[in-house]
Amino acid sequence: MNRTRTAALVLAAAAAALAPALSGGAATAADGASASYLQDPSGGEKSMKSMWTKDDMHKVEAQFRFHPGIQYKTVTRPGPKGAEEYERKVGDPKTLAWEPGYEFAWSVSDSQGVKKLLTTKDGKQVFVLHAVLRDARRAGVAQVHQELKDRPATGRTKIPGGKRITCDTGVYTVEWSVTRTGYGTLTGSLQWDSSCEQYRTAFTPENQGAS
Repeated sequence: MNRTRTAALVLAAAAAALAPALSGGAATAADGASASYLQDPSGGEKSMKSMWTKDDMHKVEAQFRFHPGIQYKTVTRPGPKGAEEYERKVGDPKTLAWEPGYEFAWSVSDSQGVKKLLTTKDGKQVFVLHAVLRDARRAGVAQVHQELKDRPATGRTKIPGGKRITCDTGVYTVEWSVTRTGYGTLTGSLQWDSSCEQYRTAFTPENQGAS
């Protein structure tokens, strides 16, 4: 087998080894599929927490997704033995860190004349979105807070966290809320393990095609 073919096979094997980790396999997501987020409530795209206003004329639904957001830099490495000229960029485990993002979805339904009879999802809405990331000591280490005005009755938005979280610093709790002004607030929480072990394993020389 010539050197070009050998190098191609080795690099393909490395990519296959990295794929499970880089796809976010540690996160549970919609329908149990491997994805790069955690969802509350668990389930599919349409899974929502819900509440009715006191007069039973308005229904508010909400869903929250936490995107851990693995971050790392790459370094250039020589190709496998016998094909060193085939350089490739590989992940540097020393630079691993998290940079979470927070995603909110909502739906507002209005009854027309009859309680709990949903007929419309119209009009402009006002929402307040909030999430806080707490460490094992319950201290808040990151949070987002945003007011949305003139939004449609059904929608989804993602808010960047803007703060890096060091790998392997324990299990965190994410507390979230969606408030439809004048109607009420839906809340929830989920846990997230900050371990980077699966990525660190994927970045070992054996999984990156080193000879």
